[in-house]
Amino acid sequence: MSAEGFHCRDIIWTERLDAKPKTRGCAVRVWDTRGLSWEEGAVGHCLCWKSGVYQEYYGLKEPPFDITPNPRFLFYSPKHRDAFNHLMFGIRERKGFVQMTGEVGAGKTTLCRALLEQLDDRFATALILNPLLSPDELMKAIAQEFGLPCNGLDRLDTVAVINQFLLQQFESGRESVLIIDEAQDLTEDLLEQVRLLSNLETDNRKLLQIVLLGQPELRDRLNSHRLRQLRQRITVRYHLMPLSVGEVGQYVNHRLQTSGANGTPSFTTPALWRVHRYSGGIPRLVNAVCDKALLAGFVQGREQIDFGMIGRAIRELEGNIS
Repeated sequence: MSAEGFHCRDIIWTERLDAKPKTRGCAVRVWDTRGLSWEEGAVGHCLCWKSGVYQEYYGLKEPPFDITPNPRFLFYSPKHRDAFNHLMFGIRERKGFVQMTGEVGAGKTTLCRALLEQLDDRFATALILNPLLSPDELMKAIAQEFGLPCNGLDRLDTVAVINQFLLQQFESGRESVLIIDEAQDLTEDLLEQVRLLSNLETDNRKLLQIVLLGQPELRDRLNSHRLRQLRQRITVRYHLMPLSVGEVGQYVNHRLQTSGANGTPSFTTPALWRVHRYSGGIPRLVNAVCDKALLAGFVQGREQIDFGMIGRAIRELEGNIS
């Protein structure tokens, strides 16, 4: 059976002479130590049908390179620790506005999840993940996140309900925190609405701490002359930079250990260098290429991921499957 006409979106099919995979009666693509090639007449099983297929082979409790923002897997590089400390400082010291920016996949949302875990019962929190709303919808979403009834209320009444809630929080000795993720998507009108929320205050303190998380475009948006009042109120700022090549190696090992790895699988130094070169130190891209590489390692029966296997994983991610 030839390769013509057979295609798998993830292109990880295998049949090896020294392995006995469960057959599913489909044509397979062979990925062995010689490289990716087609084996005439091969029958094997497709590895795309099962998530985390290499976990049992490597003895892992869970996928180490899942792209979901799980705070348990957060790697506190010096940059991420500094970013986390800036967020906590801005909130605990009641600075009003805190801004954190970073490239797509840099780890902002994971930091946000870790932050929420660290805030105890003294803090009431509202998290807005999708700010692509109208001003009325944004106010209602904030009220609902705080657990406030707002059905049938207009924007003015909704703000009044939020204000009353914040005053009650203050009187009971509790803090209120609003976190808006993907804040670069906020229009100028929405950002102005957020600024107006920051006007809710007593004579000596703000009633609401506001954290804006976004891509670098957020900084450009806030440089608008129209938003100068908001920009002047942001007293804590941090830009999360990508990981260095050394930090990528530490990041990969941290995620492997967190998922239950005990020395294997491992990545060679050249492999980690190639991961960094491809990803630019962006954790989400590191996760994507390392996940593919571990699947390739499982297919080849290898406990060590080398430079060439990373190259194959990269070509797969980029759709270069010829």
